Amino acid sequence: MSHTPRSLRSRAVLTCALLVAPLIAGLSGCGGSPDPLSAKPYDAADQISFSGDGDGRKANPDKPLEVTAKDDDSRITDVTATDAAGRYVRGELTDDGRHWRSTVPLAAGAHYTLKVSTEDGGGAPGRRTVDFTTSSAHRLLKVTFGPKAGEYGVGQPITAKLSRPVKDPSARAVIERALKVDARPAVEGVWHWVNSRNLHYRPQEYWPAHATITVHSNLKGIRIGGGLYGGEAKSLRLTTGDRLEALTDSGTHQMTVKRNGVPIRTIPITTGMPGFDTRNGIKVILAKESAVRMTGASIGLGAGSYDLMVYWAARVTKSGEYVHAAPWSTGSQGYANVSHGCTGMSTANAQWFFNTVRLGDIVQVMHSNGDDMATFDNGYGDWNMAWADWRKGSAVASGQSDATPADSARLRPQV
Repeated sequence: MSHTPRSLRSRAVLTCALLVAPLIAGLSGCGGSPDPLSAKPYDAADQISFSGDGDGRKANPDKPLEVTAKDDDSRITDVTATDAAGRYVRGELTDDGRHWRSTVPLAAGAHYTLKVSTEDGGGAPGRRTVDFTTSSAHRLLKVTFGPKAGEYGVGQPITAKLSRPVKDPSARAVIERALKVDARPAVEGVWHWVNSRNLHYRPQEYWPAHATITVHSNLKGIRIGGGLYGGEAKSLRLTTGDRLEALTDSGTHQMTVKRNGVPIRTIPITTGMPGFDTRNGIKVILAKESAVRMTGASIGLGAGSYDLMVYWAARVTKSGEYVHAAPWSTGSQGYANVSHGCTGMSTANAQWFFNTVRLGDIVQVMHSNGDDMATFDNGYGDWNMAWADWRKGSAVASGQSDATPADSARLRPQV
């Protein structure tokens, strides 16, 4: 906005000497023309035009807002443009007072109030106030945040799914700056572009226990680029519970469950046998299913290999890795790995685990001969990426650096 009035010509102000004479009860003032600034502002509608004028047309948000003095003898002295929330639109007024132009994009489908101050050839002030709207965008980018509102474990990433793919780096930066995540207690985090339509957000370490996390978008009506504008996005509120971690050691065949850093239970387990080795790395509980049907065909075995109902199952990968009850392998639990990739335990321990954990809690597998957990395409493996590499996936933070020497290795949150 240009909010500093400019005087475009000097005005002669007549001075008046007051003659005070003894015994005379009057004052004598000198004559002259009235000060033009003391006059009531005239309607300047005929002296200016703006880019949304006439016939009910709406201003084009793809173009700057422009105000022009139409008469050679008139000048623009001040312009203010505000949106419905009272926020100012920045702009520049030319030195000759003939033209004002906005220097920031207008929002699409928004209402604005334009106030213009002018001055005619005689120095008299004029005013014009115009209410106008900008045309609605034809291509809107909607954002859907995840997961659903509720309480989660400290390992739950925030997700943002876009309704259209976005590849341009500058457009990505506009989007990323408008997607706000606030945590109480406060924690620093960064968005990471998984692909052209999906972003994940996480802090460097896990979320604090008993935190409140709010997510919202300031993208509505904002020009993103290429004719694309920000659309609606429903805000999201999450909370975290205790910091719960299940540390699964395939080498010792034991799982240690910690609450806020304190071990609360050690459970004999079995993990994947050779050829079906359980994936190493940090995983996040995706779902809890009290009963799920498992078949050998789902992992490439013959249709008759096995087909059974499994109980108290906590899912940790999209491909079907669970922590579940395995009463058929209790003789091997604590001694050998005999499963097809899942983590098996007794029915009593599985029921306890199922009732203790929540979505977003951590399951970390170590000392397995399996592959590493994928970062994105098989669940939430986000925490397996080093913080420095995570920041490189941001369109905003990638050029900054707050990496520590520990970032040179694969990230392993303190357990």
